[in-house]
Amino acid sequence: MRIISWNVNGIRAAEKKGFPAWIRDEDADIVCLQETKAHPGQLSPDLLRPADGSGKPYYSYWSSARKKGYSGVAVYSKTEPKDVQPLGIPEFDGEGRVLRADFGEFVLITAYFPNSQEAGVRLAYKLAFCDAILKLCDSIAAEKRHFVLCGDYNIAHTPIDLARPDENEGSAGYLPEERAWMDRFTGAGYIDTFRHFHPGEIGHYSWWSYRTRARERNEGWRIDYHCVDPAFLPRVRRAVIRPDVAGSDHCPVELELL
Repeated sequence: MRIISWNVNGIRAAEKKGFPAWIRDEDADIVCLQETKAHPGQLSPDLLRPADGSGKPYYSYWSSARKKGYSGVAVYSKTEPKDVQPLGIPEFDGEGRVLRADFGEFVLITAYFPNSQEAGVRLAYKLAFCDAILKLCDSIAAEKRHFVLCGDYNIAHTPIDLARPDENEGSAGYLPEERAWMDRFTGAGYIDTFRHFHPGEIGHYSWWSYRTRARERNEGWRIDYHCVDPAFLPRVRRAVIRPDVAGSDHCPVELELL
């Protein structure tokens, strides 16, 4: 099973850059999107239920922000989940931050973590969201069930997860409080799957600033993740970043399960 997660930075913009053809050619089992910036009523049929490699439409599920053109997540799946729900917390669901889909064997969570913004203006909101996500993961694990938490965490965890750590000590996404939450999350035993397979490796990023043409120089940040509970790790075959895929300031990240 292949699970792809991608912050598309506007799904309608991505459509103009070939998104329907990309998702068909990838033919992944599940595709999770963040920052869709759209409500379902604004979308073409090719976005509402795009075709997989066999031409069959994906099942699709959406959580959109009340504010138009902002935030939002989506899940496309070849298999119909048993249940799909938002996070269940109005202050976060109002921004379309989370969908959780129950596939029986595991719960898939796609999340678009808030940006703490310049000078940490939304840091308190960000940390409250992070704590809610950790609580959700803990509750799933307490039930002896498995989860895959994928999405744009908007956090570079360690110095090797961004190209210029010293220069970004006070930058949103690399604040001490954000990194400390990632320490708590991984300290609870939850696995950053990319780092599990690529410990200590540098130069692997999933986001690059448009403003500085950083992608051309590979001066980026790794802020997109697939994380799992430790008991599910034996099912994880590989975790990769896909910088070859253009169309957004992020690139997709991929998880393959046995």
